[in-house]
Amino acid sequence: MMKRRDLIKIASLGIPALGLSQTLLGKAFSTSGRKADGPIVISTWNHGMMANEEAWKVLSKKGNALDAAEKGVIVVENDPTNQTVGIGGFPDREGIVTLDACIMSKDGCGAVAFLQDIKNPIAVARKVMEETPHVMLVGAGAKKFALTHGFKEENLLTEQTKKDYLNWLKTSEYKPIINIENHDTIGLLAMDHNGDLSGACTTSGAAWKMHGRVGDSPIIGAGLFVDNEIGAACATGLGETVIRAAGSAMVVELMRHGREPEAACKEVVERIVKNEKDIANTQVGFLALRKDGSYGAYSVHKGFNYAVKTIKMSELIDSPFIKS
Repeated sequence: MMKRRDLIKIASLGIPALGLSQTLLGKAFSTSGRKADGPIVISTWNHGMMANEEAWKVLSKKGNALDAAEKGVIVVENDPTNQTVGIGGFPDREGIVTLDACIMSKDGCGAVAFLQDIKNPIAVARKVMEETPHVMLVGAGAKKFALTHGFKEENLLTEQTKKDYLNWLKTSEYKPIINIENHDTIGLLAMDHNGDLSGACTTSGAAWKMHGRVGDSPIIGAGLFVDNEIGAACATGLGETVIRAAGSAMVVELMRHGREPEAACKEVVERIVKNEKDIANTQVGFLALRKDGSYGAYSVHKGFNYAVKTIKMSELIDSPFIKS
């Protein structure tokens, strides 16, 4: 049996805790929760079902996880009836739709924020990753970059969303409470036949936000984080809260140190509950996928669900939560 002094010696050499679990347990990971054998795609909320179907078209042909992640969320961005992502998204309090997104794979990451008049910010984010030395472009610069790379300018404010905005103007009351009725994001994580991981996160942000506000969705380490050696995580809910917790990066780091996906999500949620002042009106949920195909989720309040698709199943799952 390995003694405590041997563990300390190994740790001093810089071997991560995950390596210790491999040594002690004789296998890559300890698993007692949900697990997929082979490719898998998981995504936040019920609109994740349609995203997963699109992503699976890539994975089922042995395509890569990055393409699957991008294609999966694009179908949601293109749905004008979804008022929290892409075209038709709720505007800010000035009546302007602004979009945020990020994408990440083993090869890098890219993001755009405060992007206007371009309905597929996730595709622009990928271009930022692949065509520039930068990670994030914002505002007018992001739009100029998109137009230069062939994206088309169009009005993102649909008639229905415009009516909702004009109705909101009657009271102009801002309540940043996000749950079932205001999904606010789609985050998607995918693992392909090679075991490579990628993720995407895209949103129109909180309805009626201040002009210029950016949430967690385009911020690497907050709304999304991917470590191809360990796992991936994404977040949904009130972005300011996720940013303060460095949420998705923290979930992945906990998995690095031996936590199972659900346990890692739960621990970060517990930190948020401990540190946030108005937790009664704050919803946050995390979704995690580990390198071995294990996955899980956890949220502050009841109401968060996530979609899972593998070769054997396609299902919408209610996340466990702390507070009812």
